[in-house]
Amino acid sequence: MQAVAQKALGADIRLLGDLLGQAIRRLAGEDAFNLEEDVRAAVKELRGNPSAEQARRLRDRLGALDLPALRTLTRAFSIFFDLINLAEQQARVRALRVRAADTAGPPAAETAEAALRQIRDRGVDPAEVADHLARFLVVPVFTAHPSEARRRTILDKLAAIAQHLDKLEYGQPTPAERAAAVGAIAEEVEGFWLTETVRANRPAVLDEVRQVLGLVEGRLLDVVPKVYRHLEAALDRVYPGREWHVPAFLQFGSWIGGDRDGHPHVTHDVTAEAVRLQQQTVLRYYLRRVDDLGRRLSHSDRFVTVGPALRESLAADAALLTEVPPTTGREPYRTKCRMIAAKLRRTLDYVSAFHPDWGAEDHPPPPGTYLGRRGLLDDLTLIADDLRRANSTASAAGAVRDLIRLVDVFGVHLLRLDLRQHSGRHAQATDEVLRWAGVCPNYSSLSPADRFAVLAKELEGTRPLVPAVLPFSPEAAEVIRTFRTMAAVLDRQSPEALGTYIISSTTDPVHVLEVLLFAREAGLFRPAEGVSRIDIVPLFEALEPLRTAGDILSALFGLPVYRRQLELRGNLQEVMIGYSDSNKESGFLQSAWALYRAQVELTDLGRRAGIAVQFFHGRGGAIGRGGGPANHAILAQPRGTVDGRLRMTEQGEMMADRYGHPAIAERHLEQVLNAVLRTSFPGDAGEPEPGWLAALDSLAADARRHYRALVYETPEFLTYFEQATCIGEIAQFKIGSRPARRGTARSIDELRAIPWVFSWMQSRHTLPGWYGLGSAVTDFLAARPAGLDMLREMYRQWPFWTTLIDNAQMILAKADMVIARLYADLVEDQALATRIYDRVAAEYRETVDVICRITGQSALLERAPILKTSIDRRNPYVDALSFIQLVLLKRLRSGDGPREELLAGVLESINGVASGLKNTG
Repeated sequence: MQAVAQKALGADIRLLGDLLGQAIRRLAGEDAFNLEEDVRAAVKELRGNPSAEQARRLRDRLGALDLPALRTLTRAFSIFFDLINLAEQQARVRALRVRAADTAGPPAAETAEAALRQIRDRGVDPAEVADHLARFLVVPVFTAHPSEARRRTILDKLAAIAQHLDKLEYGQPTPAERAAAVGAIAEEVEGFWLTETVRANRPAVLDEVRQVLGLVEGRLLDVVPKVYRHLEAALDRVYPGREWHVPAFLQFGSWIGGDRDGHPHVTHDVTAEAVRLQQQTVLRYYLRRVDDLGRRLSHSDRFVTVGPALRESLAADAALLTEVPPTTGREPYRTKCRMIAAKLRRTLDYVSAFHPDWGAEDHPPPPGTYLGRRGLLDDLTLIADDLRRANSTASAAGAVRDLIRLVDVFGVHLLRLDLRQHSGRHAQATDEVLRWAGVCPNYSSLSPADRFAVLAKELEGTRPLVPAVLPFSPEAAEVIRTFRTMAAVLDRQSPEALGTYIISSTTDPVHVLEVLLFAREAGLFRPAEGVSRIDIVPLFEALEPLRTAGDILSALFGLPVYRRQLELRGNLQEVMIGYSDSNKESGFLQSAWALYRAQVELTDLGRRAGIAVQFFHGRGGAIGRGGGPANHAILAQPRGTVDGRLRMTEQGEMMADRYGHPAIAERHLEQVLNAVLRTSFPGDAGEPEPGWLAALDSLAADARRHYRALVYETPEFLTYFEQATCIGEIAQFKIGSRPARRGTARSIDELRAIPWVFSWMQSRHTLPGWYGLGSAVTDFLAARPAGLDMLREMYRQWPFWTTLIDNAQMILAKADMVIARLYADLVEDQALATRIYDRVAAEYRETVDVICRITGQSALLERAPILKTSIDRRNPYVDALSFIQLVLLKRLRSGDGPREELLAGVLESINGVASGLKNTG
């Protein structure tokens, strides 16, 4: 089976590679094609016997080429990577279809049904499963973190090629149809070659909103009903004899247009517009679906007798919706669809015109407007119920059922928009407001305890602190307007449109109380009326806040006014944990372990306080930012900390990777549900032994010490980083609307985690995903004679350690110390470069060695042959792009050529390397 799969993958790669080669010959010339083939052969030969000197010779050979030739080579290899990625995607789809066709065997691994069978076999009865499902909540949250290097135009072309490949494989084409499909692929490949791969302009925030909406509308809205249907069918097969009603626990969120942390372009107006764009998208989609539903439901009242509920509803609609012409037909369900469409159009018109500054009395929503999902659900459910009453069960179980599920999941808002802001902004605004109101003239200079006391007292009162006209600094006024916009959206536009309010850099309880104060001022928190319309989420990112998170929540849980806030929100406290900044500050191992420990502590704290603590995992695509397979990450969480409820970010390039093809999106969501189900029932994995926990305490602290000794305590390391990577050039890469640094200072602390990880991936060091692990394990084994046996047992039995080690070996396999040495050649002070590089290379060798010893392998990824083959297939071509990038960086930095063209060439090479390595940010 594996050989057949590899043969089919090879055929796809050859087809796409041949079409690319033909396009290169036709459009760039025979010399360009021959040069690409020569370089391809040279890098493959180098891979067979790598050394720094041979690599330098190949680099210098490429250095003799002129800029147009180098950019043509970059384009050839970059496009080839995107086509390889596409072929591998098709191979995954092919494998999924083969598994789905095998109905005789057990369910495919990592599906909801596989998890349910495990749960049943452990003695869990259906009532307990139903109880868990009733309180489940799984929310992937899309963000605009700038790690997707490809333009939307390129993603669209790749999607078009994928559709044609599907036709070739699954459409049973005639010879003429096959020729037409190949011709269509050739057309797309040619267009790809002639399209700019790098953005000329940085996208605006609303451009990013539109990009994710295209992904959701084009993929997710079709996939989600299938995922729910599969789960319902699995429940019927595993627990037959029970009527299952699966709640809409799988939902979706977004940060795009709401994440204002360090992003000056995300204002209250942008947030309001992001909500509007989402609503317009989903309402227009529903209009198309309702139109299709009306086409299907042509049932005549000659053959079905309409029930009284539907008859009364039609009469009420006719009186309300005077713009709908009276019908002369006898098709009640089609007539009801017309009425629903009229209400959707009224809603769309209202949403399109709405402004948060409108007064409620001046611009009331028209009658029949769907402000929330309830009205639309009621109308659609009325149709489905009447169809069932009339024994039209196939129609009731068809398109109307899927549309009901969509409305249940996406409402009339589409994605719940989270808002995020840095705690420092709230502190500044609080200081200005309290000073203006005469409450406290020097809030910002008070001790944390005194600030806590001031806020606790004010929150117990009811006097308003903020005037209608804002006499504050622009920054403070923007904070206040943000909360007012939230209130207006929830009150008069869509009560379900907004998600949580997240506080970046939460280091003290007052950071949460400051937000609660502004929520009260905007009318979002009205405890005397028993109303709270905001969930406040602290984000713990760095090591010290993760360690003190328990103290912070304990202080909040002990404050009566905050307990009242939690009561009004169902006694639920969401906590976000950040993987990126903790990794940059403390290294790969310490970051992972601090996050693990914090979850255990906060879950226990919540249980003692009678508060359910729910975690929001801020993961990126790269291993250095918490990346890796999502289902493995969920299974690796501490026991009892998931319990059926979690939110997780879907960032950058992972959005297209996981949701770009319907079958892949469906598989990804199935894997997530499998992991959540398995972690939510006891017995799937035992608790880690106390000795294992102690071992990780020691290993993490030692790994942090080694990591910080290099990154923070070696004075010349910053110079090495700036000169041996393309960090300066990445800052000019227009892949996202957000700045690369939080401030203007030249320091690693001020650098955002994404460009930090991105730069090390480009220079082939991949340092954030493994550095410190090797030395820590070596020290551990030196002090404990039986330590290796323990670490091996942990790898076999403990999902946390298994996942950590497997993620590390994956990112190590993508590193290349020979190529990294050539990036070190870019450093002006070569003595400095040698000192730093030698430390990195030694740690790399040590980490590879200890991972192989722990896993019992002779080489990395020995037991993951598909992944190893994929990386081995790519590495020679990534090498070629790295050599080109090195040549262009040297010319750019020395001023040897036209700056703008050289920079464009560097950015094109960055784009190509990102496609080749994947998991870049």
